[in-house]
Order: sequence, then C-alpha cells, then structure tokens
Amino acid sequence: MRDSISPLKDNYNHMKQPEVWLRGPVPDIPFFLQPAAHAILQTLEEVEGYMGDFPEKYLWKTVAGRASVGFHLRHLTGVLDRLLTYAEGKELSGAQLEYLKNETIPDSEGSEALVQLFREKVREALNIFKETPEEKLREPRTVGRKKLPSSVLGLYFHAAEHSQRHLGQLLTTISFVKNLADASAG
Repeated sequence: MRDSISPLKDNYNHMKQPEVWLRGPVPDIPFFLQPAAHAILQTLEEVEGYMGDFPEKYLWKTVAGRASVGFHLRHLTGVLDRLLTYAEGKELSGAQLEYLKNETIPDSEGSEALVQLFREKVREALNIFKETPEEKLREPRTVGRKKLPSSVLGLYFHAAEHSQRHLGQLLTTISFVKNLADASAG
C-alpha cells in the first residue's frame, strides 16, 4: 500500500481505484479503528483531488449564504484537532478556541497551505490511532464546555464521520463555485 497520506500525483487518482475502505487494512491501525482511519484517509484523498485545480480566487467565495471552500478546509483541520484533544481527556487550549473563532475569516493562507495543514492533522490522527490500545477506546470522555458524554471511540468515530460530512459540503461548494466561474467566463 502506498504512503496513505502523501499528496496525489494525479488530481483525480482517487477515482481510478477503489475507495480507501476497499483497499484493505491501513497498516498498524487497530482493528476497531480501521473504519475511522479509512474515512479520514478517504476525506484527505478527495480533498487533495478536488482542490488540485481549484481556482484560488474563489477560495473564500460564499454561494447562496453557505460556507466557503476555505472555511471547509480550515474546519476539517480544526475539528479533527479538537476531537483528538477531547479524546485525550483535555480541554481546548486558547489557541484552539482562537482557531475555531477564525475558521470563517479569510486570510492570506492559500488552498495548498490549508490542504497541507489537513494532511498533517490526518497524519497526526493516524499516529494516535496506531498508539491507542483497544481497552482505551471504551474510556469515557466529555466534550465541550457542557461536558457532554462520549468515549474515546465515540470521538474518533465522530472525527471520521464529521470529516466526511464536511467533505460533502466542500465538494458541493466547489461544484457551485466552479459553475458560477464558468458561467461568468462564458
């Protein structure tokens, strides 16, 4: 299996092979965390693929009052970071709260930098998964200021499904923005 978190050579390479979950186990990931690893890796592959030719000038464009591509890229990284923190049994740091507050605000970071930040966070998540003993997955954890109940496994699973949810929103926004760009160019 190729390095599962290296940049894609071809922007749509992920469409030429089975989805990640159909390629077999991710090396060194515990059995119960395979589905989470598969989903997070699938998200990364599709983000890399669809962002490969995305027009930079539309990174922070909103369509129909919906969040921008830039927001979704930032949010993918931020939410993964926050959920991993909760899984460690820790509270969010001031820097994490500041990042959350600024996820919607355009800045000078380009799309490749935002994709790279997500790539690094995926690498971190996979390394954490590799080091997580099965018995730890059942440990209770709390989420947010309200201390809502969860578990380590629940947080890892939510990290995976939340990444997939925002991937869908990202791909829809990319489609709308590109259609608008094509319509205004034609």
